[in-house]
Amino acid sequence: MLITLKNKDTLICDDFKFKCCAGKKGLTSRKKEGDKKTPKGTYSIGPLYFRKDRNKYLSTKLKVLKIKKCMGWCDDGNHKNYNQLVNINKVNKCERLYRRDYKYDLLIPINYNTSKIKKNKGSAIFIHLTKNYHKTLGCIALKKKDFLILLRLINKKTKIKII
Repeated sequence: MLITLKNKDTLICDDFKFKCCAGKKGLTSRKKEGDKKTPKGTYSIGPLYFRKDRNKYLSTKLKVLKIKKCMGWCDDGNHKNYNQLVNINKVNKCERLYRRDYKYDLLIPINYNTSKIKKNKGSAIFIHLTKNYHKTLGCIALKKKDFLILLRLINKKTKIKII
């Protein structure tokens, strides 16, 4: 299965086309931490992370992990756990996964810069939720109803192609 991001606002999976949004400053082949761009390339995806208090039954073939209040994603280029899931109590600079807003109620990490991690080449690139299609800081965002459809289509072998 392949998910394709075309023209920064359409995510294609199988016969489905989903409206989405991507990085504020477009797509890039030279991603840097904080550049507000979505990295071009083909990547595997990680497990589904979800807020149990905001989502009930989820139909998916992905591995499913509950988001806990202590979970974060390290975006400190100088930290040994850069671009990895971390305990927020042990890292100064990270993206909190347990948020007051809805954006990370459901999220799937895109495995960009996750093997042979290069410092400051970009971190915390996710597929997550949006309500208004405002551009992201580098992630890809979908409305919840579309995210739930996507979850039924994909599996752990699915790749995402960002062109």
